[in-house]
Amino acid sequence: MSGPIDYEAFRREVTEFALTHCPPEIRAVVATDRKLSRKIWAPWQRILFEHGWGAPGWPKEYGGTGWDHRQRHIFDEVMAECDCPPQYHHGLRHLGPVIIAFGSEEQKRRFLPGILDGSDWWCQGYSEPGAGSDLASLRTAARREGDEYVVEGQKTWTSHAHEADWMYTLVRTSKEAKKQQGISLLLIPLNTPGITIRPIATIDGWHHVNEVFLDNVRVPVANRVGEEGQGWTYGKFLLDRERLGGANVAPMLKQLDRTRNLVAAELADNPDKRQALEQRLLDAEAELLGARALGQEAVAAVMEGQNLGLLPSVLKLSTSHTVQRVSEVAVDAVGDRLAPRFRRVDGTGPNAEAPGREWLQGYLYGRVRTIYGGSSEVQRNVIARQLFGF
Repeated sequence: MSGPIDYEAFRREVTEFALTHCPPEIRAVVATDRKLSRKIWAPWQRILFEHGWGAPGWPKEYGGTGWDHRQRHIFDEVMAECDCPPQYHHGLRHLGPVIIAFGSEEQKRRFLPGILDGSDWWCQGYSEPGAGSDLASLRTAARREGDEYVVEGQKTWTSHAHEADWMYTLVRTSKEAKKQQGISLLLIPLNTPGITIRPIATIDGWHHVNEVFLDNVRVPVANRVGEEGQGWTYGKFLLDRERLGGANVAPMLKQLDRTRNLVAAELADNPDKRQALEQRLLDAEAELLGARALGQEAVAAVMEGQNLGLLPSVLKLSTSHTVQRVSEVAVDAVGDRLAPRFRRVDGTGPNAEAPGREWLQGYLYGRVRTIYGGSSEVQRNVIARQLFGF
């Protein structure tokens, strides 16, 4: 039998690997807060896969590491501390565990290897116009015809659909049952006839999200995960797997350090303004250190099989607002030079290539942090219900 895990030795091993195996050009993208894309994620995933670290959260029998929750948390922390990209989550942390738990053996053989080595890229077809926070109200319909489903509808805010190969998609296969019970999960190749992908312009000028239109799209029944009408169960399973996602605040602490360096460089000749911004960063640092302690508590609770209760919502709520405040400090630091002339949504304009423009983009992109992954309003409601019972 193997003895207890030496977590400090494990941290040193991961740190050495990150610093020696993550290409400098990839680390430079992360260190300068540039947009991550498949071009950056895919080669890094291949490197991790070849080292046997392609899927930190998967069981060994499916190509995973078999690490416990604390090891996985250390891995994520170290990657952020070393400016390595976080792994692309849709396949590894969302769909992969669902296929492992509910997929057929053929689906496991077909889809898991491409997720592991980064050759297949996935996006999530959940949200629709009128079905965001109330996802069970989705209307995209799948009508069965023999061995195929015919899918009609629209998905929106679909992150990375423009560079994905596949979309895992919640569709309505029955209108007769309760709305949560009439939903199924389909795996749809995005090169299928009848699919149209259109970009949604966002204020930061980066291409993140899209609309996906499905017009008489034919999908084999073999591409349905699990049982028909049980997609809501699989969707909840997916979200439960991410309950420790907010425990890693290392990326936010790195962002705070970079902002502190920015303030020092931009305001070297303006000590009064520099001191005021540094005080705001100290306040943010205290909040993030508190969140890190809560994250460690959450990891310990999961290791002991305890219910996390309010911790995930508290972490999501607090860190979202703190990171926004850090980005506001960055904009205040470069504001005299750049902020009066924001770059346009199409990426052009007087500041399109100006040094420091990435701080403006980071500020604009950061506005979504209090919306995605469960808006702040939703998190407050979750906390209130658990604390006060309503």
